[in-house]
Amino acid sequence: MKIVLAIIVCSALYQDCLPPQQIPGTYNTFYDCMIAGYEEGKKKIIEIGKEEMNKHKTIVKFICYQMKEEPKVDA
Repeated sequence: MKIVLAIIVCSALYQDCLPPQQIPGTYNTFYDCMIAGYEEGKKKIIEIGKEEMNKHKTIVKFICYQMKEEPKVDA
């Protein structure tokens, strides 16, 4: 089972979100993805910065979801 992490940045002020940004790589467990989600979310908050976060009432959230398995093709 491979788990994917996506970060979503929204503005509470404008009630709008940017499209989800998939973080490169996958995780073997939901737990590992959740830990990475909080770490990546913190990085994104620092990247956006205090002034912009406060100005736009920015919300950073994330989702972990299971990748759909590609059907195996026999050659």
